Amino acid sequence: MNYVSLKNCASMKVEEKIVEILTEKKWHIACAESCTGGLVASRLIDVAGVSNVLNLSIITYANDAKTKFLNVSPNTIKKHGVVSEEVTREMAKGIAKLAASEVGIATSGIAGPGGGTKFKPVGMVCFGLFIKDKVYTYTKYFSNLSRNEVRQAAVEFVLNKLFELIGF
Repeated sequence: MNYVSLKNCASMKVEEKIVEILTEKKWHIACAESCTGGLVASRLIDVAGVSNVLNLSIITYANDAKTKFLNVSPNTIKKHGVVSEEVTREMAKGIAKLAASEVGIATSGIAGPGGGTKFKPVGMVCFGLFIKDKVYTYTKYFSNLSRNEVRQAAVEFVLNKLFELIGF
């Protein structure tokens, strides 16, 4: 591990590791959440000292909010659907730019119990992670879980993925 200053790394929660790394790098983070409804930011806010790195968090549940605040193209939404890696890519870039942050996190998904389709089932969540001008996107399927379990699983995934990307 590159970050030897991570004290008691094994016993630290992932959000604590993230805040410590961001603090060391003097980076800032911003979150644009749809299906997770602020849960990503909430986990980060649980960590003392997060005020040094968390610039902004917004819940952009409506498509209009995504286009107005995050500069997501209506054409991207029309072509790929709001639950897509293409949209979360634009969301992550948009929130990072809006908040003048080196890191931007975006989530969009179908938590259920309704709203799923054959091609986009309940439990499908897309993620965008903007890190220093590079964007990573992912899609995960959290099948056979309740609405809140899907949301919690999505938060766990995106925080662990962020740690993986910035921590090594």
